[in-house]
Amino acid sequence: MSEPLLLQNHDKSLLRTVVVGAGEAGLALARDLHRVSSFGLEPVGFLDDDPAKRGRRYGGRRVLGNLDDLEEVLERSRADVVVVAIPSMPSHEVRQLGLRAAALGATVLHLPPFLAALQRQVAGTDMQALQVGPLIGRPEMHVVSRHARDEIAGKRVLVTGAGGSIGSELCRQVHGFGPEQLIMLDHDESNLHRTQLELWGEALLDTENTVVADIRDSERLFQLFRDHRPQIVFHAAALKHLPVLERHPCEGVKSNVRGTQNLVEAAIAHDVERFVLISTDKAANPTSVLGATKRLAELVLESQRTAGTILTAVRFGNVLGSRGSLLHVVRDQLAGGTPVTITHPDVSRFFMTIEEAVGLVLEAARMSHGSATYVLDMGEPVRIVDLVHNFAALLNIRDVDVRYTGLRPGEKLTEELFGAGEEATPTDHPRISMTVAPPPPAGFRAGLRELYDAAGHNRPDEVFRHLRALVPEYCPSPGLVSAGAPYPDGF
Repeated sequence: MSEPLLLQNHDKSLLRTVVVGAGEAGLALARDLHRVSSFGLEPVGFLDDDPAKRGRRYGGRRVLGNLDDLEEVLERSRADVVVVAIPSMPSHEVRQLGLRAAALGATVLHLPPFLAALQRQVAGTDMQALQVGPLIGRPEMHVVSRHARDEIAGKRVLVTGAGGSIGSELCRQVHGFGPEQLIMLDHDESNLHRTQLELWGEALLDTENTVVADIRDSERLFQLFRDHRPQIVFHAAALKHLPVLERHPCEGVKSNVRGTQNLVEAAIAHDVERFVLISTDKAANPTSVLGATKRLAELVLESQRTAGTILTAVRFGNVLGSRGSLLHVVRDQLAGGTPVTITHPDVSRFFMTIEEAVGLVLEAARMSHGSATYVLDMGEPVRIVDLVHNFAALLNIRDVDVRYTGLRPGEKLTEELFGAGEEATPTDHPRISMTVAPPPPAGFRAGLRELYDAAGHNRPDEVFRHLRALVPEYCPSPGLVSAGAPYPDGF
């Protein structure tokens, strides 16, 4: 094979990018990406099916091959991103490119058709997904390595919460790694329908890889594990909206804690190789029911040490682009001409893209050799008011009317990544740290049974008391306004 294609003086903070299409759109896009570093991408060459363009240079960058050469070009160029600059390319072909690229750890972005862009309301520019740097205060990181494919290929993989934002992206990337079977579990059949449609181009919901089940139902989970025998489990199912769980703590316990324990017990009983829990930075020194229940979920993994199944937790901050997340709410408020609601002028959060979040999960599955928690280096926290103004600027909106609503119960002014007694330990990935949390407190299992009993009988006062006993660092925050304001975290 030829030597890797490397750029001289390449800025290592930029993601190496192959542009599909050496037509007018592709050449203009490559020029813009090279000129504007805030996109976070550096084009290294083109793919084009026109044989007359093979080997030709445009703006100093060659046409490296045709679309059939995608895998070889990605390997040689060490590219992290593929941008499709053929607006007329059918969606199913773009989807197939995405799966092929994902198998090598790369991401595919698509320049939409011009007419579709004209028909949109305020939703960001066509290449909005590329411009995360100005929003999160750092370049987007290509986290997942090509070695992650080796852990997935040929394995039976179960993803819970498969219809959610993180779960569906996990399914997309796992599917591209060539598993023996991808089992997608969700309690909402509409979400499963959407995920199956995105992956296979049809969604009849009549195959064994789509499973409707509730993680609260232990007997159903044991049946599922017995029938499918998954080797790797990615647990993304959870209740995650902070204000909702402050009002309904019993439901948070039933899903986030009891549901996790049900899955862990089923995984251990059926010899699962790796189990990865999707946690949150709110689990570090928690002040909310969400944080406390997710910290308890981490402790459930710690309490189930076994020589067989490797149990791993992954923490990350707010995910840009997930359903109900910050950008969706701000976009709708800006489009509707209503004030943008922010809880506090100084409230800040760690932010990451869905691709970064899923990359972290896949890397954790690759790296883990024992019980641990993995955390992505997300740079410095970003003030939400700054993010809102930067987002508005990308949409060419100059005047933003902001209304401050006050911190709600359970909310922190600034999030943390590591809790009391936790120390960051380097891993073989320069942007991922590991920590081994303190062990569960004495009487942990008995305390869990009492917590489950209180939650099962819907006694919130008892649930709060048991949460404080089981998670000593849990310090409920009273907030500055009443709970239940209809905004996501920080809004």
